[in-house]
Amino acid sequence: MSLQQQVSPPEFALSDVAPSRLVGVGIVAVPVLTGEDGPLLGPGAAELAEDLGIDLTQVLEAAEATGETGEVTELPVVGTSDLANSALSRVLMIGVGAGTPTDLRRAGATLARRTTNADAVASSLSAVGDDDVLAAFVEGATLGSFGFSMRKDGPRDRPVGRIAIALTANDEERAAWLRRAVATSGASWQSRLLASVPSNIKTPAWLAEQAVTAAEAAGLKTTVLDEKQLAERGFGGVVGVGQGAAAPPRFVQIDYKPEKGARKAKHVVLVGKGITFDSGGLSIKPGQSMVTMKRDMTGAAVVAAVMAALPDVDCPLRVTGLLPIAENSVSGTSMRPGDVITQYGGRTTEVTNTDAEGRLVLADGLAYAVDKLDPDVLVDIATLTGAMKVALGQHTGGLFANDDALAAHLDESGARAGERVWRMPLSEEYEGKLASKVADSDNAPGGPGAITAALFLQHFNGGLPWAHLDIASVGDAPQDYFEWTEGPTGFGARLLLDWLGQAEPLAGVGRAD
Repeated sequence: MSLQQQVSPPEFALSDVAPSRLVGVGIVAVPVLTGEDGPLLGPGAAELAEDLGIDLTQVLEAAEATGETGEVTELPVVGTSDLANSALSRVLMIGVGAGTPTDLRRAGATLARRTTNADAVASSLSAVGDDDVLAAFVEGATLGSFGFSMRKDGPRDRPVGRIAIALTANDEERAAWLRRAVATSGASWQSRLLASVPSNIKTPAWLAEQAVTAAEAAGLKTTVLDEKQLAERGFGGVVGVGQGAAAPPRFVQIDYKPEKGARKAKHVVLVGKGITFDSGGLSIKPGQSMVTMKRDMTGAAVVAAVMAALPDVDCPLRVTGLLPIAENSVSGTSMRPGDVITQYGGRTTEVTNTDAEGRLVLADGLAYAVDKLDPDVLVDIATLTGAMKVALGQHTGGLFANDDALAAHLDESGARAGERVWRMPLSEEYEGKLASKVADSDNAPGGPGAITAALFLQHFNGGLPWAHLDIASVGDAPQDYFEWTEGPTGFGARLLLDWLGQAEPLAGVGRAD
């Protein structure tokens, strides 16, 4: 299957013209803010009212509009032959609340859903705020458009083809912000797309190929290890998890260097869990629990997409992305409960539950980074534990970290990017649960499951500043909700790109000071 056959996100263009005066655009969207005495029409509304000869405030009053974020008051337009834009047929007055980035991200997603299949839309929604508001609007409009289809005749619906961002100067600074926003939202889109592809197509080799293709298109260096090289080099976790599958495992390394100051730049390594399908292995999952397991490689998809977007966000650090990829399947060669595997670097693990496989491949990636890459900071991301969903529900990701400054950076970036995380404790009281009579640790020491999984991984970070993002809670959206579309979420791409795109991403972090 070619990903080029899938739905594509909208294109964006900047224009300093009022939305109703952009010739040839049939749909116009203007913002409505909440005010103390009722809704307030925002930029672009005055020109629209003048063009149509309509009191738009009265229209809002008749609709009992409030300006609440995502609220839509729609007005069909007829008899436009005398207008400069004779193609105008629909007006959308969309609530943007207080005009914060979160409000505009949600308003952008609302606009996307109300304009499905349209060729073009002109919107002045983002004119209510600054560059952060512009970026959030682009993210929302992109991600609210996401869809995936393998139907013979193509998808039932397609996103709006083009969104003209009206009343916004097309200068160098704004163009740079737009490029950055498109890259960030595109990375999240790509993560969702990869996670949506069914596992009969998405073998480890296929996923590795997709990561390499995206990285090389961005000018990045890549290395791929096959199953023989993994065995020879001691990647016991990746090999063990993948040994039961017909499609053998892979390990991908992607390297990014900033254009300026690469020699002195600090080095971050990202490790993403890449389980292309998780049956649970011989500790097999219930049938219903397997339905979403094609997305158990979301962590690897996020890392691959983030790496490809780093040049567009002007990341000042050296960054290496590691993707340990395997299918956790059931066969006569599958890893067995009670087996002892030797992880990269020599630490041994007793496998008491083959469904606790993600930590085994992540451990290899972390240990390899410590041994070969000399990083300043390690971050791993994974749909790791069902316990995280129990703890945090489906709107917040879990964050573990051994460095307070690193945790603060990631928490702040999650809040800005619309991908919130909650810091969880690395409680030493549970360390004893990892004990094994025959190996250095047990891979399934029991509850509290998210914490003991993080404690297991902590043994492979080499004492470096490290963060672990457990996104099992947010790996799937149960229903459409603003920029989230039902299905795989690609959670983490926006968070990581916001962090890595800061001027000083490692300020105050461990030895990176």
